[in-house]
Amino acid sequence: QVQLVESGGGLVQTGGSLRLSCAVSGNVFAIYTMGWYRQTPGNQRELVAGITGGGVANYADSVDGRFTISRDNAKNIMYLQMTNLKPEDTAVYYCNANIRRVIGGPRYNDWGQGTQVTVSS
Repeated sequence: QVQLVESGGGLVQTGGSLRLSCAVSGNVFAIYTMGWYRQTPGNQRELVAGITGGGVANYADSVDGRFTISRDNAKNIMYLQMTNLKPEDTAVYYCNANIRRVIGGPRYNDWGQGTQVTVSS
């Protein structure tokens, strides 16, 4: 079993900051690309930011320059530092990780349960 647990969401005013964390635990041999996604009611889940195992990051245009994704490979934790938050950033944020659980086994795309981020105007 593998678990991804997000934390750090909450209510913040426009212009404020939050840091999300995603901790991976369980049967993990290797974690490859990780990412943060978000979803609002009635809409598809969208990629916010992704990061490779080597630390190469990419961002959605809407958050580039405001959000920073990072990871601690020793601790199996991924972060999303969000600054200058806007009401349109309001969503449920999900972490995603591409994980090989055992040597030679397949990779799985695992998801966390989501954490709510609400930005008030």
